[in-house]
Amino acid sequence: MKRSFKQVGSIVLLSALVISVTACGDDTASTSSSASPQAGSEAQPPKLTKLSYWVANHSAVSTTMKSYAEMGMYKELEKVTGVKVEFQHPPLEVPQAQEQFNLMIATNELPDVIEASWGATSGAVIRYPGGPEKAILDKKIIKLNDLIDKYAPNLKKLLADHPDWKKQISTDEGSIYAFPFLRGDDKVRVFFGPSIRQDWLDKLGLKMPTTIDEWYTVLKAFKEKDPNGNGKADEIPIYLDKNLFSTDAPFLGAWGINYSFYQEGGTVKYGPIQPEYKEFLATMNKWYKEGLLDKDFAAPNDKLLDNKMTTNLLGATASFNGGGIGKYAGLMKDKDPKFDLEAAPYPVLKAGDKAIWGQKDFAYNGVGAAISAVNKNPIETVKWLDYAYGEKGDLLFNYGVEGTSYKMENGKATFLPEILNPPAGTSIQQSIAKYNRATWSAPFVLSDNFQLQYLALPQQKKALEIWSKPTAERKIPLISPTQDESSKFASIVTDIQTYQDEMLLKFIMGVEPIDNFDQYVKKIKSMGIDDATKIQQGALERFNKR
Repeated sequence: MKRSFKQVGSIVLLSALVISVTACGDDTASTSSSASPQAGSEAQPPKLTKLSYWVANHSAVSTTMKSYAEMGMYKELEKVTGVKVEFQHPPLEVPQAQEQFNLMIATNELPDVIEASWGATSGAVIRYPGGPEKAILDKKIIKLNDLIDKYAPNLKKLLADHPDWKKQISTDEGSIYAFPFLRGDDKVRVFFGPSIRQDWLDKLGLKMPTTIDEWYTVLKAFKEKDPNGNGKADEIPIYLDKNLFSTDAPFLGAWGINYSFYQEGGTVKYGPIQPEYKEFLATMNKWYKEGLLDKDFAAPNDKLLDNKMTTNLLGATASFNGGGIGKYAGLMKDKDPKFDLEAAPYPVLKAGDKAIWGQKDFAYNGVGAAISAVNKNPIETVKWLDYAYGEKGDLLFNYGVEGTSYKMENGKATFLPEILNPPAGTSIQQSIAKYNRATWSAPFVLSDNFQLQYLALPQQKKALEIWSKPTAERKIPLISPTQDESSKFASIVTDIQTYQDEMLLKFIMGVEPIDNFDQYVKKIKSMGIDDATKIQQGALERFNKR
């Protein structure tokens, strides 16, 4: 949900396709059992026959398919609509994908639909410099308010029934810029956190760590006491790369801060210049020097992480519930029956303290499908995208193809047994990904019924409970700086982000002494962080007034 969430999943940016509202006549907008609008008005069938669609691929797909076009959901969608979609997938790694995105924008070689993290202002995701309002003003994408009002009855009804969702997907100017990925229930908003080999803990007689000091004790034991039992000192106690440090603060949060902007009592602050950040760096430097933190942490690599976990070398990491705990359980089912990766609580500094930081998304995470300014059929494309928010689209996007990946039982969609019990070497996420994209993000509303089935393992249900406990009270919602603010903010933060990422690695690896932290803070302040913080403060105050 690594928001691969690195997406967080991970968190990177995905797409869904949708067909005309009238393709289903009286199609009703549907999300989950807790939010199901009634039938929308009819519209004329779309005239689309082809559509180009730019969207990041996902590792669960790329292992078995070259394109989303091979997915069961999209094959069915083409049958129903007669619309053939040409998918354009950038590289899997976010930096390379962002480069391709920037080049596409700069050359104006735009597809009909662009799915990205339009609403995100931080994190390892693909975004438009300056934000979505600037993308509209730059004539790269179009404003959707009037089109949704006239031609998207399903989404229109949802937003009317959930004004907080509309608040989240709009800019301060009131512009709706994309068909959003929405999580309609709290059960589907928590999916990422620390994870640890419970079987290793049991073998060594250790209890689940809850504080940073307890984690240190456990990691030392993992390194020194041969928990994988092969007689070699080859264990890697913990893998945390720079993306995982910044993704919802799974360890940094123990100090009450994150790797970006956060709010405390309504006041915006910047985590990487706080005194607590120095303490975090000193701790990670100690873990690195003692061989507890994986030496490869400086170069994020999903495949490398997978290899270390599935070769029984890795003791702990931060992972997604489906794309981590569930994935590795499937891959290790026959290889090592004792393998047991389980959720760990978000750590705190003092025993008994309540965790402040943890992954808990708002209904909208910033991911959405925007219609480009070069799209020659915006009305028909809007109708097509609106289908995902209706009853039949809800089933297609959450469960795939009836009779192939799911069946209806007592009025509820239920995955077929073979989908949730794939053969050894295939994870549940990979199994579901053959038919839909509900295990990451796409422009539709994720159903709680899907989530409760997807989290089929006891470890996954336990993870949902454990990772839901942090308050996440300091998290800033998806705010929208103005165009001028966005340009200024981007010019400031881009350089700061590069510098602080570089210094994160240097401090942890010992290349830069921790004693030079004050000089580092002074440098970031000289780069304009106070101005960027003021921009965030103003945007937060405007968001609260929406």
